[in-house]
Formats: sequence, C-alpha cells, structure tokens
Amino acid sequence: MNTPIRSRAHTGRPFSPALRPLCALLAALPFAAFAQDASLQTITIKAPKVAVEPVGSSSADAASLQSGRTASSDTASLLRNLPGVSLFGAGGVSSLPSVHGLADDRLRIQVDGMDLISACGNHMNPPLSYIDPTRVGSIRLFAGVTPVSVGGDSIGATIQVNSPAPEFAEPGQSRLLKGQAGTFYRSNGNGMGAHLSATYATEQTSLRYDGSTAQAKDYKAADVFKPAGAAATDKPQRWLAGDVVGSSSYKTTNHALAYALRNENHLVEMRLGLQDIPYQNYPNQRMDMTGNDSHQFNLRYQGSYAWGQLQARAYHEKTRHSMNYGEDKQFWYGAAANVPGMPMDTEGKTTGLRVQAELPLSARDTLRVGSELQSYRLDDWWLPSGGGMAPNTLWNIRDGQRDRFDVYGEWEARWNPQWLSQVGLRSSHVRSNSGPVQGYNPNYNMEANAFNARERKRSDSNIDLTALARYTPNANASYEFGFAHKTRSPNLYERYTWTTGGMAMRMINLAGDGNGYVGNMDLKPETANTLSATADWHDTTGEKWGVKFTPYVTYVNNYIDARRCSGSGTMTACTPANQTATTGFVYLQFANQDARLHGFDLSGFTDLGKHGQWGQFTLSGVLSYVNGKNRSTGDNLYNIMPLNARVALTQRLGAWTASAEVQVVDGKTRVSAVRNELTTAGYGLVNLRASYEWKQVRLDLGIDNLFDRFYNHPQGGAYVGQGRTMAATAVPWGVRVPGMGRSINVGLTMKF
Repeated sequence: MNTPIRSRAHTGRPFSPALRPLCALLAALPFAAFAQDASLQTITIKAPKVAVEPVGSSSADAASLQSGRTASSDTASLLRNLPGVSLFGAGGVSSLPSVHGLADDRLRIQVDGMDLISACGNHMNPPLSYIDPTRVGSIRLFAGVTPVSVGGDSIGATIQVNSPAPEFAEPGQSRLLKGQAGTFYRSNGNGMGAHLSATYATEQTSLRYDGSTAQAKDYKAADVFKPAGAAATDKPQRWLAGDVVGSSSYKTTNHALAYALRNENHLVEMRLGLQDIPYQNYPNQRMDMTGNDSHQFNLRYQGSYAWGQLQARAYHEKTRHSMNYGEDKQFWYGAAANVPGMPMDTEGKTTGLRVQAELPLSARDTLRVGSELQSYRLDDWWLPSGGGMAPNTLWNIRDGQRDRFDVYGEWEARWNPQWLSQVGLRSSHVRSNSGPVQGYNPNYNMEANAFNARERKRSDSNIDLTALARYTPNANASYEFGFAHKTRSPNLYERYTWTTGGMAMRMINLAGDGNGYVGNMDLKPETANTLSATADWHDTTGEKWGVKFTPYVTYVNNYIDARRCSGSGTMTACTPANQTATTGFVYLQFANQDARLHGFDLSGFTDLGKHGQWGQFTLSGVLSYVNGKNRSTGDNLYNIMPLNARVALTQRLGAWTASAEVQVVDGKTRVSAVRNELTTAGYGLVNLRASYEWKQVRLDLGIDNLFDRFYNHPQGGAYVGQGRTMAATAVPWGVRVPGMGRSINVGLTMKF
C-alpha cells in the first residue's frame, strides 16, 4: 500500500528525564545572566578560551578569505591553503574537506558552533555548504591531536567556521551604522553573484544582516576529455562540447540575521539562517540536487564570573532536500519513455545543546568541563514514478534517529614558561534507530521484511582521550607531542540503507566514485589512535619567518570501509560477477576493517624584505603527504590525496597586494582496488591574485590555471555527469572528473 510521504512526528523521547533539567538550565541562561544584581564582579567581556590551540592548528587569514571569496562560492575552498587539507569533489558549493586522509563525518565541522549533519544519501549538503564564503569571518583548523573540548564524535580534525563576531558602538558613540555590498564574475562557467551585509548597533545591542546569491553554468576543462554530443537521448537540444563538465552548474541563495545583547560581563547572541538552493548538479553523482531548503536557529551565551567563564549554545536546523535528474542527465525512462525521473526526498532535523565552563583553579591549572546533547531525525523517501519504481513509495530510511550525549573534562597545566600539558577525557553515548521500510513493489519484499524483522536499535558507549605536552625552550622554537584516542559511531546511511537492488544502491554514494552502496546494521564505531608531533621554528616576533613540521600516524580499528556485497533475491546487484570485476562500476557494502594512515605537513614563510619601489615580498609554502592503507585487506584507502605542494610569492605595496602561486600535485597511483578507483596523472598549476583598496572600495582580480593546463583532480571522483545515469552500464566507466580550465575572476566590494 502507499505510505504518506511527509515526515511524521516522532513520539519517542530522545533524552531521558534526567537530562531535562540540563536543557531547562541552558534555556534559562540568557535571562538569568541579565538578571544578575550588582553584587557580581564586573569583568570586561572577552571570548572564553575554548582550549589551548595545538601548535599544529592553523587558520586562514583575512587576506586569503577575501581573495578566496572571489575565486569560489564553495566555503570549503577557503581551507585549501591550510596544511593537511584537501577537498573531495562534489557540487559547486558542496565540496568535502579532507584532513590527513580523513573526510566527511570523520571530521567535526562546526558552522557558528552548530554541528550540522548532512541529510542526503550522497552527502550533497555537507555542513560548510550552509554558509556562504562572503559570510565567513574566521576559520580555525585543529588537525592531529584535537582537544576533547573541541572534538567529539569524530576521529579526525575539527574545523570551525564562524561568521563575524557582533560589533557594538564605542563608549559615548550613539550608534554604529556600517555595511558592505559586493559582486563577482568568473569567466569559466559564467559564474556570478552578489552579497550585502549591514550592521546597526548601540553600546549594548547589535543587529547584522547578511545576504548572498551565486550561480554558475557548467564549467569547462582545459581540453576535450569525452565525446561531444547531446547531454542525454531525451535532451537532443542540450548539446555538451567535449570539454564541458556536465552537471557542474548551481544556484544558491543565503540569508542570515544576527542579534546580540551585551551587559557588562554577559553576551547573548541569536542567529537565524535561511538557505534556498533551487538546483546544484553533480558531475560525480548519478543524481542532482533539485532543491535544498534549510532553516537555522542558533542561540549562544557567554559570560565571565568571579569563578571563571561560562558559555552555552542551543541550536536547531531543519533541511528539506530533494534529488532528481538535472539538465544534463536523462529524465525520461521506460520502454515508452513515460517514466518521469526518480524523485528522492529527504527531511533532516538537527537539535543541539552545549554547555562549557572554564575554571581557573590556580595560576598553573585550568579546568574545562562541559556537556553536549544532540538529536538528529531523518526521513528519506522515494515517490513512485512508474515502471519498476511503482506503485508504492520506497522508504530508504524511515524515522531515522541518532541521539548523542557527551560529557567531558579537560585539565590544562602551565608548569613553567617552558612546559605546558593538556589532558582531556570525553564520554559519549550514541543511540540510533530506524523504523520499518518498504520498497516500490513486491520485488523488494524479501529484503524489506528481513530488515523490518531485525532489532534495529543500536547503542554505542564511546571514549575519547587526548594528551599533549608542549616544550618552548626559547622565543624561537616550540615542540609539541600528543596522543589521541577518538571514536565515531556510524551515520544513519552507513547503518540503515537496506536494499541491494542495483538502481537503489547506485543512488547511495558518499564517495563520488559512481559505485553503489548498501548499509550494514552490524557496524561498530570507528576507534582511532593517533600519534602526532609538531616542531615550530620562527623568529622572536613570529612575523619575519617561520617553519612548521608535523608528522603523524593514525591506526583505526573498525574503520568503515567497503567490501563487495553479496546478496540474494530478484533485485540484487550483488552477483558473483560483482565479486571479481576489475573494471566498471561495482556494488559495495559498508564494512568494519582496520586501517592505517601516516604522513606529514610542512609549511613555512619568510619575509624577503622591502625592495625599493616594488614593496614588501613574502614567500610561503605548504607541502603535504598522506598514505592510507587498509590493514585488513592490504588495499589502499579510497580518495587519498597524493603528495602535493603550494608555493606563493606575495607582494604588498601600499593599497596593492599581488601574489603568484604554483600548485604541484604528484600522480595518484595508490588507488582502492575494491572500488575500482581510477588513477590520475601529476600536474602543476599557476594561479595569480591581486587586490587594490581605495578608500571604501576594494577590487579583486585573479586568474586560476593561468596556462589552461588540463588535469584530473585526484579527489574529483568518477565522471557520471551526463547521459542515462540511472542505468548500470549506460555511463562509461573510466572517465575522471577534470579540473577547471583557465578562469578570470573579478570581484568588487564597497563599504558604507
């Protein structure tokens, strides 16, 4: 029988009664803060120290953020110059950061303190896609050993991306009124967009609005990489040249409103966000995003008391996500060409609460304690379309639930001017569940009935432990050594996607490799043990020269990799031939195995001095290497970035800033055999950037891929961007997603 398609209210209680007082306390904090009487010690408000930032942590400076906004509408691209970071290819605003070979849900990614969860079987809406680059005020990356106060439910790095902090009028200033407006154009793909921000503030209140829009057509590679022709047989008028990367177009709009109140030693800030992506197409996915509507509510409090500092946050995000076939993929199927696409709908809800206190116990010791609650709800349903996709609604995940409750403590000790230590412990309890499912028709009944008959509740008790020591012998050097034991429980798609029907499996893909995937209810949490060290050498000011070297090794038990699936039934694609195929797209099941990753990051800069009328010159560079191995099978881990380097020469002369960057990437020969991953050749690119500021106007100019060099990005995935993508073999295997050819970028920003 047909099933209603809208998500139903969940009647289960995500948290126990014992936790309700904590929720009530958090909700009352803002009001309690402003009700404090004069007996409280008056302290000038300042941002609390979340944690000692490891020497190996890094950030993107204001200059790189500004130039990066002109070059891309993908917020993740702002991270590309940070040591150890690479990007998984995806949609135009939705690439996925990878740090030391770990990506996606293995990283903790926070947007304005919110832990957002992708609500899509292809992870088309990752956390960083919910904030436009023009709204980013700061970025902080914790790689290697991540303190427990900023970690949790991850085995890799933590990435914090934040909007600008609230601004207030100066004492005696009646009001502050400021803003800026900007626009950009990118020649490759005819990308264009605009943004506007405005702030009104008094000494106690601050109101800020941010709005942005961006869109682009399909971009072009530097050379022909496929035959020219119609995008699909049912779209003869949609002609794609041999150098056009199909399904790379997008359009996005974002709005954000922030309101803040401060009173002596207390600050309360509320943020509201709204996103509308009417379409975002994917060259390495068989489906496209045909709608993504998100609403975000974010409330935070921070205050200073005589005993220390307190910060709290409550947030809620709701996403309504739709997939189907975009303008470059075949839409009509069936013998009579009367089956209209394959509508796939998702609704995800994330609610979170967080409280942290920082207690200075003595001049030497600082204690941080905190607690987190997170509730995630997911419905993923596919409406009947016709043919074999009828007459019922297919429920991929129904009433999906994932609840997490964490408590942690972190002790930091400054033993003397030379030595510092930090030890942290986090306990996490993760509960997940899924409701009964159904297929399009009786052909799915065997697998659906088997899934429904099983006990689907899962409960994981996870422990994180971090320890680091820092030795600073003098003003020119610092050495840090650390160990981290971290855990991550499987996400809902890894655990609860259930059918081995070929078409359905091809629609579940978190990797962009064109293969099909099915979940595994018996997955265990990943457990990672990391050893990392960082040597930091620099001049006494930290402004003339500096070098950082970070080697690391990570062993992961129960790493969630993949194996060739096996199955039975009329719909299964898990055939004996699938087990042995060395070419073509294959079908896989998520599976626990063991893995090892090791590598290093080397970064540095030097001031070359001022040279006459040519201004100040600076040379900077980053070199990164990671090797990932499946210890259970001997296979290489998937989508590992090969050895790569960036070197930039920057000139500053008055209001003028210019840089020339050389990017070099080694060939990718270590590939995952189980996924039939494709190799890529090495390449080198030259990028130019320049900016000029005059009074209230800033002009940004850039040329990416100056010499129009053709290359395949090692993490771009398999090209399935056009044609009959629903079918198993109708899309040619062996075609890589190429990088973008030459693009001339122009941005103009005016302040008022």
